[in-house]
Amino acid sequence: MNMSRTRERLVVIGGDAAGMSAASQARRLKGPEELEIVAFERGHFTSYSACGIPYWVGGDVTDRDRLIARTPEEHRARGIELRLRTEVTELDLGGQRVRARDVDSGEESWTSYDKLVIATGARPIRPDMPGADAAGVHGVQTLDDGQALLDTLERTRGRRAVVVGAGYIGVEMAEALINRGYEVTVVNRGSEPMSTLDPDMGCLVHEAMEGLGITMVNDAEVTKILTGDDAAVRAVVTQDREFPADVVVLGIGVRPETTLAKAAGLPLGPHGGLLTDRSMRVRGHENIWSGGDCVEVLDLVSGQERHIPLGTHANKHGQIIGTNIGGGYATFPGVVGTAVSKVCDLEIARTGLREKDAHRAGLRFHSVTIESTSRAGYYPNASPMTVKMLAEHRTGRLLGVQIVGREGAGKRVDIAAVALTAGMTAEQMTTLDLGYAPPFSPVWDPVLVAARKAAAKVRGS
Repeated sequence: MNMSRTRERLVVIGGDAAGMSAASQARRLKGPEELEIVAFERGHFTSYSACGIPYWVGGDVTDRDRLIARTPEEHRARGIELRLRTEVTELDLGGQRVRARDVDSGEESWTSYDKLVIATGARPIRPDMPGADAAGVHGVQTLDDGQALLDTLERTRGRRAVVVGAGYIGVEMAEALINRGYEVTVVNRGSEPMSTLDPDMGCLVHEAMEGLGITMVNDAEVTKILTGDDAAVRAVVTQDREFPADVVVLGIGVRPETTLAKAAGLPLGPHGGLLTDRSMRVRGHENIWSGGDCVEVLDLVSGQERHIPLGTHANKHGQIIGTNIGGGYATFPGVVGTAVSKVCDLEIARTGLREKDAHRAGLRFHSVTIESTSRAGYYPNASPMTVKMLAEHRTGRLLGVQIVGREGAGKRVDIAAVALTAGMTAEQMTTLDLGYAPPFSPVWDPVLVAARKAAAKVRGS
């Protein structure tokens, strides 16, 4: 500890979910007289819902500020010295200090720390191709990104949009642009949208997107983005086609933002994310913690490290980090990979492993798919639902569940998430005492129907 100061200093890099959750929790446990907290954020906003950006762009959320959980002023009122529009450019681990640059003035300065939290998040993947940085080409990761996209949509006269990539962000942004009256084409290099699902489930999403008026182009690799005389985007080019575009949204995915960490020699995993122990402390570094989209986490099903950028994890990481820095004790055991999304009224959910994940982990498994309904079949507005379940060969251990259906489908995945966390088998799941009434479920809930079928298949093997 730097003995020239009478109190410890915590420096936090990143002002969103993980970083400010850590700062806030540490402040709850230690007052300003014990712990000085300095947080750096290169953008204009703190503690916001990045997951809500597509719904803001699409008009479902009308006010940007509704996505902000806690403003900079609120953080400062709690005794956190928050420096907006300030980017950390270098870590000096030996000297226990960080170099930061004021984004607007360019002025640089060093700040020492006793404890450091790295919560630098993730960055949208920008393809290395001509035109990727042209005006009108947008990644969507921060509120600043969302505002820049909305500004482009306001200025653009044309109504043709191309979304590159069909993961969560790509699919959600395609719907948002349709809602804004754009003609939308999604260019996807996979065989079906939503690569977080197996292709047989992704095809259900494909059908729903086309039903919404979105043009899906699968098995297509974007090779360049063409610009006009004004240097603004005018078309997206694949191996054999050209798609006119007045705006382009990149929904290819994100990578951990670990440029600083890598330069400082901190340990990174196979996906480029920081590696931590259960307390979210960076491995091999007693006074450095990390959480959120810049870290890799343990997959409880496969036993492997994964990069899963979700706000739910980031907030939990922040709480754990802040508790440990504040003198308490908390750990993060890992994840099972649960996620939900939607296209119009189609709900999409998954947890655990896909088939290719199970193969990669060296697991043998059985796969079953069932069709059911969200309510008792005779009850009004019962809607179809498809459930796919993977169970391990011989043991019957649940490995993964995917669900695609209308209202009431998506959150059913939570049943499977709990079962995965508990290490249950498909057979054990069949006896779960779930709530039943005709407006909510058939007598046999769709997840339990899939479990019965999977259990029978395991027994038969």
